[in-house]
Amino acid sequence: MGAPVLTAAAMRAAEQAAIASGVPEYDLMERAGATAAEIVWRAGGSRDTLVLCGPGNNGGDGFVIARILRAKGVPVRVAALGESGTASSLRARARWDGPVEALHQAKPAAQLVDALFGTGLTRGLADAVAASLERLVGRANHRYAVDLPSGVETDSGRLLSPVPRFGVCIALGALKPAHLLYPAADRFERLVSVDIGIAPSSPLHSLAPPHLDAPASDAHKYSRGLVAVIGGGMAGAGLLASRAAARSGAGAVRRIVPDADGRGPDAIITSAAMKVADVAKALEDKRLSAVLAGPGLGRDDGAWERLEAVLESEHRLVLDADALTLLADKGPDQLPAGAILTPHEGEFARLFGDVPGSKIDKALAAAQRSRCVLVYKGADTVIAAPDGKAAVASRGSFWLSTAGTGDVLAGLAAGRFAVTGDPFRAACEAVWLHGEAARQAGAAFIADDLIERLPAAIARRL
Repeated sequence: MGAPVLTAAAMRAAEQAAIASGVPEYDLMERAGATAAEIVWRAGGSRDTLVLCGPGNNGGDGFVIARILRAKGVPVRVAALGESGTASSLRARARWDGPVEALHQAKPAAQLVDALFGTGLTRGLADAVAASLERLVGRANHRYAVDLPSGVETDSGRLLSPVPRFGVCIALGALKPAHLLYPAADRFERLVSVDIGIAPSSPLHSLAPPHLDAPASDAHKYSRGLVAVIGGGMAGAGLLASRAAARSGAGAVRRIVPDADGRGPDAIITSAAMKVADVAKALEDKRLSAVLAGPGLGRDDGAWERLEAVLESEHRLVLDADALTLLADKGPDQLPAGAILTPHEGEFARLFGDVPGSKIDKALAAAQRSRCVLVYKGADTVIAAPDGKAAVASRGSFWLSTAGTGDVLAGLAAGRFAVTGDPFRAACEAVWLHGEAARQAGAAFIADDLIERLPAAIARRL
C-alpha cells in the first residue's frame, strides 16, 4: 500500500495520540513549521517572502515558518487574518519578533506561503479574504500551501470558496483526502508529505506501485491464469479488453463472442457462442481463472441472457460497462459477492443511486453494500473493498478521457485477478498499470496505444 491518508477527524486523533504519549502540542507545531520552512528555503533561498497566517494552528505553523526563514536570512513579511486563537498559535506568534500586517493591506512578494487555513475547514472564506488570497497568490512567482490550500474541504476535496493554484502543497504529518480528490487535487502542481512526529494509521492509502512476480520456473499457460472475455455486438470493445488481459501477465485469454470473426492477435483464442447455452457451456471450463463481462456486451435481451450465464457461473468475475448498465436496469440485487466492478460516475449512480459523502465514502458504502471490490473510475480513481480498505489513485493522465481506455482497464483487472486471486490487490495493480501505460504513452494516445505500453509498465514492477 502507499502512504496512509487521514481524514480531518483521523488527523486530530493522531495528533491527540501523540500529545497523550508525552509530545507537547507546541512541539508538533514547531516540527511542522520547521519542515515546511526547510522545503521553502531549499527551493527559494533568499527570495523575498510573504507568509499568510490564519487564526488557528495552521496560522501558528506559518509564524514558525516565518521565524525560521528570517533566521536563515530570508526577507520575510507576515500578514495575518485577525488575532491568533489557540494556545499554540499564540505562542508561535509571540516568538515572531517582526511586524504583522493586515491581510487586506499586504503587498505581494516573489514568494508566498499560505498558512491561513489547513485541515478541518468547513466553510468557505469570506469574499474579501478569498479576494486577498487570489490577489497575493496571483502576484507571486513561487507559491506554497501549508497542509492544504485555504478554501478546501479536507475530506471531500470540494472547493468551499475560490481557491488559487499553488506550485507546492506541503502535507503535514499525513496525506488528506483532498490531496488526492478533485477538484482540490488540481489546486497545486506538486505534493510533498512531511513527517511531524505522529504515527498515522488508516485503512485508506494512496495507490502505490505494485510488486509483480515473474512466472515460476514450472509455470504454464493455465497455471498463470486463463481469462474469458464474454463479448457481444461491439467487437472492438471486447477485443481491447481481451488484448489488455493478454498483456496483463495472465497465461491465456479466450474471447467468447456471438460471431467468431477472427479479429485480434492469433494468441487470443476466439470462440463462437451463438446461443446462451454455448456461453454457459464455455463457462464450464474448470481451467478458467477469471471471467470479464461488459465491454462490447450489448444491452439487448441476448446480452442479458449471456450476462445471466456469467453470473450463474462460479468463477471470479469482473463486471464493466454494459454489464453494469444491464444490472442497474434489471437486477442490481444480483451483483455477485467477490466480483470486481469498474463503474464510471454515471454507471455508479445508476447502480447505487445517490450515496452521500465524498467519493471515498461513496465507494466504500457501495463496496460494503454489494460485497464487491469497487473501482470507482475518474481523474481520482477510488478502489474500495467490502472490509473497509481503500486506495486512491490521483493526478494521472487526463488523456485517459478517450474511448476504449475503460475496456483496457477492465481487461487488466480480469488478467490480474486471474493471476493473483485477490480482487482488491488485482484492482489496485490494474489501476496502477493502466496509469503507468498512459504516462509512457504521453499525449493524444488512443486506447490501443496503452496496450502496447503494458509490457514496459509491467517490467518496471518485476
